[in-house]
Amino acid sequence: MDTTILNRLAETIESRKSADASSSYVAKLFHGGQDKILKKIAEESAETIMASKDGNADQVIYETADLWFHCLILLTYHGLTPDDVLKELARREGISGIQEKASRTKD
Repeated sequence: MDTTILNRLAETIESRKSADASSSYVAKLFHGGQDKILKKIAEESAETIMASKDGNADQVIYETADLWFHCLILLTYHGLTPDDVLKELARREGISGIQEKASRTKD
């Protein structure tokens, strides 16, 4: 499977973010602002963790899909796309996780 589904979802999210909040779940989240979006990501993260702890592979897939969807909403909120994340993953490819973390600048 290729990554075009992520781009199609991002395009759909972009097209719905300004819609009437009563007719679009995405618009409802955008109208609630960043805090509403972040709350959903926290909720979906917790549900993914619980599915994993329960050992239910189908539920892990389902909850991860929810988590990724809400992360796509957050990316759109910040004017970013899946390609921005994919470029970062490509940059990290072949680099040790320990090495990559050590290369980050401290704030």
